[in-house]
Amino acid sequence: MSDPQDPLASLYPFLHQQKKDSQSENTALLESVKQKSQHSVDTKQVFFEHNAQLLVDAARTVAHCYQHGGKLLSMGNGGSSCDASHIAVEFQHPVTAGRPSLPAINMNNDNAFFSAVANDVGITHVFSRQIEAHGKKGDCVVAFSTSGNSENLLAGIRKAHAMGLTTIGFAGGNGGEMLDCGLMDHCLVVESDSIHRVQEVHVACYHILWDLTHTLLADQRGLLAQQQEQ
Repeated sequence: MSDPQDPLASLYPFLHQQKKDSQSENTALLESVKQKSQHSVDTKQVFFEHNAQLLVDAARTVAHCYQHGGKLLSMGNGGSSCDASHIAVEFQHPVTAGRPSLPAINMNNDNAFFSAVANDVGITHVFSRQIEAHGKKGDCVVAFSTSGNSENLLAGIRKAHAMGLTTIGFAGGNGGEMLDCGLMDHCLVVESDSIHRVQEVHVACYHILWDLTHTLLADQRGLLAQQQEQ
């Protein structure tokens, strides 16, 4: 006989041969919201306590790239491809007045190219081919992976490193091969097994990265203006 005190009973009454109680179900759902939102907050706090300087260092790298005429190229798979798209839009279309549009390419954007490469030579090459075609020394590649083990991202990272591009990675778990490959200029790892929590921290990271980059660029422009006046 099932235990009526089992917390799962209200959410899955059919497993316990009970009728669904809407009030108990709503209470359980509210508790789930509370726990998941708190977990999200806690994960962010722990990450930024340990990685704030790494994020500042990454922003300096992106600012340096733009100061020297470079561009940003972003990549990711699945949900992380949405993050790659998001960060590219942020830099191309700044939502804060007075901040310039900066060149950024979302390498997930061309479906025809993606399907051609995947069909002809395999999904592993979809990013490295684009880096070979569009990248140049001094550009910056940003890679998103909740596991850090996506082979097509790693192939892109290897190509970027060989061509003299800088590399920034956002990973989860233990960082996977992205952290261990030794080819990343910066690798920010959200130490969580929850894909949702990892992605939530990644969003916060690249929003902050965008803001810090523009702050650094504005400071640099201010210094140059002062030097020209002197």
